[in-house]
Amino acid sequence: MTDVEPEGALVRTLLDLVSIPSPTGEERALCDHVEARLTRTLPDAERWRIGDSLVVRLPASAAGAPAIGLVGHLDVVRTEHDGPPRLEGQRLFGPGAADMKSGLAVMIELAERLPHEPRGCEIWLVFYAREEGPYAENALGPLLETLEPLRKLSFAICLEPSDNKLQLGCMGSLHATVRFRGRTAHSARPWQGENAIVKAAPLLEAMGRLAPRDVHLDGLCFREVLAPTLARGGRGRNIVPDLFEINVNVRFAPGRKAEEVFDELRDWIGPQAECELVDASPAARPHADHPFVRRLVGCGISTVEPKQAWTDVARFDAIGVPAVNFGPGTQAQAHQRNEWTEVRALVVAHDVLARFVRSFESSSC
Repeated sequence: MTDVEPEGALVRTLLDLVSIPSPTGEERALCDHVEARLTRTLPDAERWRIGDSLVVRLPASAAGAPAIGLVGHLDVVRTEHDGPPRLEGQRLFGPGAADMKSGLAVMIELAERLPHEPRGCEIWLVFYAREEGPYAENALGPLLETLEPLRKLSFAICLEPSDNKLQLGCMGSLHATVRFRGRTAHSARPWQGENAIVKAAPLLEAMGRLAPRDVHLDGLCFREVLAPTLARGGRGRNIVPDLFEINVNVRFAPGRKAEEVFDELRDWIGPQAECELVDASPAARPHADHPFVRRLVGCGISTVEPKQAWTDVARFDAIGVPAVNFGPGTQAQAHQRNEWTEVRALVVAHDVLARFVRSFESSSC
């Protein structure tokens, strides 16, 4: 087998995947499809099906070899498309084409070719549900709790869309409800009430003036930011509102705990409003100096940068498994109308990961 995978096989696999709807919470049909295919093409592999998630293990050729996880979520966000899944030139269109069925296609095609050569490492394929929903409903958490071998992986690669850049670590994320209270009145006599929306104006203005806070770690710059993202309030068009709530999203750098960040947010807001923690996802360390990270870089990575968003590398980092983000999906197309990804990027990602896997047998990287 050569390092270059024909585009046709990757394109066919990705078209199959994007043609099966799998919005968050509705992943079963896609999981069934992937399971049926890998049962047929990898009959000797071990498989675990847990709910709408699937784990497949390809053993190494010798005992004691490192265990490498290739990880991807089956679900996509609901997006609008002006046509069916299709290939137009070098762009493949379809729901989840970028985020992250392109990564799933690479995982599947790579695994199906590995049985034809000796393997110097175990390969664990992890296909899981509900990544795009709340942190607490993400199905990767139960997988890691249920399957002990996953907690003992030597290294994990999350094939999130990254334009084939190696993105290290990830930002933590928390959501808080900031609640302003007032007193109702008729809108014709607003002086008889206390307008909760108006009370929020000074804080919203202060949020707009906040500059990112740069945190440097392992030679990388993570940018801590705060943004109001949702607002709700009011009882009617002619009523001065007595309640106004804002969802505030804070992204924080590796090395900080969500509890610490929330306490900081609450102190900054002070007595002008109530502040309630709604949801929190931990940050992940970059592991820039880990030998497997350096090995992966040597297998054809052109760009290394911090991951400014949150990904499930944080779940692996929390249990002591170093993990990175590397995937072929066109990052700017994630969650977009008429989502697409570049076909050539599929081939590049496949080649890099194939060289990485082979390096454990040949030490070629």
